[in-house]
Amino acid sequence: MGSTLNMDFQEDSGTLGSLPVTTSRNMSSSSSAFFSANQSPFFSPRSSTCQFSESTRSDAQCDSANLSAGPPSSCSGIQGTECLGNARFDLPDMKLEPTACISSDFRKSDHVVSNGTLSSYGHVGDNGYYDLIAKHRKQMRSHDMSFSPVPISLSSNRNRSYDIYIGLHGRKPSLQRFANWLRAELELQGMSCFVSDRARFRSSRKLGLMEKAMDVSSFGVVILTRKSFKNPYTIEELRFFSSKKNLVPIYFDLSPGDCLVRDIVEKRGELWEKHGGELWFLYGGLEKEWKEAVNGLFRVNEWKLEAQDGSWRDCISRAVSLLAMRLGRRSVVEQMMRWREKVEKEEFPFPRNENFVGRKKELSELEFILFGDISGETERDYFELKARSKRKNLMIGWSKSSSVEERLGKRQWGSGSRKGKEPVIWKESEKEIEMQSTERQQNQRPKGGGWTSRRKKSAKIVYGKGIACVTGDSGIGKTELLLEFAYRYHQRYKMVLWIGGESRYIRQNYLNLRSLLEVDVRVENCIDKSKMKSFDEQEEAAISRIRKELMRNIPFLVVIDNLESEKDWWDQKLIMDLLPRFGGETHILISTRLPRVMNLEPLKLSYLSAVEAMSLMQVSAKEYPIAEIDVLRTIEEKVGRLTLGLAIVGAILSELPINPSRLLDTINRIPLRDISLSGREAHSLRKNTFLLQLFEVCFSIFDHAVGPRSLATRMVLVSGWFAPAAIPISLLSLAARKIPEKHKRTCFWRKVLRSLTCGFSSSYSKRSETEASSMLLRFNIARSSTKEGYVHFNELIKFYARKRGVSGVAHAMVQAIVSRGSLSLHSEHIWAACFLLFGFGNDPIVVELRVSELLYLVKEVILPLAIRTFITFSRCRPALELLQLCTNALEVADQAFVTPVEKWLDKSLCWRPIKTNAQLNPCLWQDLALSRATVLETRAKLLLRGGQFDIGDDLIRKAIFIRTSICGEDHPDTVSARETLSKLTRLLANVQTHT
Repeated sequence: MGSTLNMDFQEDSGTLGSLPVTTSRNMSSSSSAFFSANQSPFFSPRSSTCQFSESTRSDAQCDSANLSAGPPSSCSGIQGTECLGNARFDLPDMKLEPTACISSDFRKSDHVVSNGTLSSYGHVGDNGYYDLIAKHRKQMRSHDMSFSPVPISLSSNRNRSYDIYIGLHGRKPSLQRFANWLRAELELQGMSCFVSDRARFRSSRKLGLMEKAMDVSSFGVVILTRKSFKNPYTIEELRFFSSKKNLVPIYFDLSPGDCLVRDIVEKRGELWEKHGGELWFLYGGLEKEWKEAVNGLFRVNEWKLEAQDGSWRDCISRAVSLLAMRLGRRSVVEQMMRWREKVEKEEFPFPRNENFVGRKKELSELEFILFGDISGETERDYFELKARSKRKNLMIGWSKSSSVEERLGKRQWGSGSRKGKEPVIWKESEKEIEMQSTERQQNQRPKGGGWTSRRKKSAKIVYGKGIACVTGDSGIGKTELLLEFAYRYHQRYKMVLWIGGESRYIRQNYLNLRSLLEVDVRVENCIDKSKMKSFDEQEEAAISRIRKELMRNIPFLVVIDNLESEKDWWDQKLIMDLLPRFGGETHILISTRLPRVMNLEPLKLSYLSAVEAMSLMQVSAKEYPIAEIDVLRTIEEKVGRLTLGLAIVGAILSELPINPSRLLDTINRIPLRDISLSGREAHSLRKNTFLLQLFEVCFSIFDHAVGPRSLATRMVLVSGWFAPAAIPISLLSLAARKIPEKHKRTCFWRKVLRSLTCGFSSSYSKRSETEASSMLLRFNIARSSTKEGYVHFNELIKFYARKRGVSGVAHAMVQAIVSRGSLSLHSEHIWAACFLLFGFGNDPIVVELRVSELLYLVKEVILPLAIRTFITFSRCRPALELLQLCTNALEVADQAFVTPVEKWLDKSLCWRPIKTNAQLNPCLWQDLALSRATVLETRAKLLLRGGQFDIGDDLIRKAIFIRTSICGEDHPDTVSARETLSKLTRLLANVQTHT
């Protein structure tokens, strides 16, 4: 008899009592067993809540269980092996429902993983790096590194079976992070799992239950580390599953070639010198059984799964595919193949920078901030972690568990004692990463500045919480650092999710993750439901679906590049509301020019060293004399030591037959343009005029290579008006060609460059858009994209291009977007064109269109964009604001049509009445009016979905009046508008009745 149980577990401070159980329908006593869920060894001792839901997976039963590995000595709440050992629980007596599912259906029950008790770190003192790492590892070992709680389902089978048994041994954070990820990925694909570290349990009853789970599992996955061969339970698992021919070994920090009996016993090699020997003596085992287990690994030829530090993702993906294939889940295999293809194409916005230099310390510190530990070559590269906090010897606690607080409160950071030490708790609020001392707030009075000044001095957590922020000047290399980190550590994550952080686009960029995460964020149809959701609630629901996907046990790396503000430009909501809760498996990496983000003390990115800067400028094999090296150092100082400027200088020196001294003289001769600088980038450019002159040198090189106003130069100028996203080269060149031509001018400094580019100009004459874009890439003015046929431009270059003041460039960009823009491919650039056309917020209207162009724009661009933004992405407010501004523009055009037009002929013939544009061109005026009616009707229909019936009623009546006047009452469009009006009237009456 099938049933779904909803159990609410309530923690009761060390006691085990019977818990209330509610059922979805009545159950007979003969077919149901009520028991205390906390007494089941399949429940995590730390589990406080558990919900059961039916699975939507059709491939297999997704029953799953997870065994928490709490230490035997701890018994906080319902913890401890003795507590569980006394439980009255008999597996064969349970009535199990084969279709009931548990947390393996992650899309229905969202269990946030706690990958062990993560330590929270304040800022360290002036200790060296290795001292800090040693303290961290010591504290991690002192805590309970348990798996995330996973409940078990009840079913009617007497002998419950599992698809996968996962056995492991060890408390290393990276091992448990990998095991959590593997289990979550398998369960997400509908394969039930049982996870245990049997060495951490002493109860014979529970060990017997785990042996039963091993026996009823289709496959046994054993995660092997260098310490696994000392563990009798791992040896038993290897022998057991080898005998059943269903062993799947995963070599975590080993390789199959390392697992040779002779090497281990004789301690051969660097690996086994410390961890090898006659290991069976350590647990009192038999030599024959131990060697049989190790030798059995070489009989498993089809499974060669290695989870080295740089291959986690590939290992888990291959393991899931192979296990699914062996279990007959072909749909899972096909889905994994499609996912891999999508990730290869869409994961990274830029290809990896092969010329990346330096930043070893910053990369290591980012790894430590996000993971709480570092490993591999990074540990050797990183020598010292400097302190950034004025407060030392902080004691840190975590408010989620009182027992954890007590344990952490007894531990001290650093040596010596200090009066006034008190635990600091983690606050989950809108300032999520703020740490404050509760005891100090209660026992001390604020001095002078009150509580506000006291809060400003609160410590900031940066280590071990999975969020890091990098700040620095424009062009210093923040994006390059984040990109290198993402490429270097991408195997530790299922996917790298790159988001542009510009305030106007960040929320749309966040919702664009729906395709990669396979999440439906479409607006819900709440018209026929009892409760109508507001627009804000619908948008929050869409965001929560994305955030929920990022809060699973599966790790993602979310990179927010160039965060402009902590608040969204549209509604001033905090950007932090988009992010998953800190401390989970998903990590957040932010780059910004802001001095501080979300109360985080960011990693301040400094300039490259002199040697690194020199290598960036000397990318070619040219060797310069000492005098020229000194000139390069001068150029480095003049360019502000920005990596952007250094890269451009290096490109010029490698592409042209020019030495550094002549290049410096040429840059100094370039006159500065008289431009007004304002905005975020203005400060960087105002203090670095040499960089502006360097940009002008590049433009002059392009013009002399191809001719005055070359396509490459115009592509740079028009790029400033596109959105901060990858720009298609075809669209960019089309806009560049639409820039109006000006009279040719010759300047005195062009003659200077003419001699530099001799022979170069002929090779680049009359090239196509592809060759023009290639020139931009070669001179590092643009950078390539992982999307074929797209390029990116640095925000400093785009800002200067906008301020350079060439007339008609913005209009050319809008014309290119209107004529060839694709809604599915270029939505960001279509929004950029709308910002120029309609003047959102306090922005001025930059581009004005003729009436015929405006009508085409509304029909082909604005209406589809607004509907797609509203329906597909649930971005209700921006879509409605776009339609409202569009209505205003149409009304202004209509007003101009009905204004009398005076012509010279009309003045000479006084008896002729003065006509309007509507009379002179009645067809165009009718199209304009009908277009306005369509926009009004669309607004009314969208407002209907948000419960704003009164405003929608007014708009639809205006649309009906226009259509009735032009088309008549029986026209299909008029009839359709009347049907919308009747629906609005009915809903409005219902609202008034209820209120």
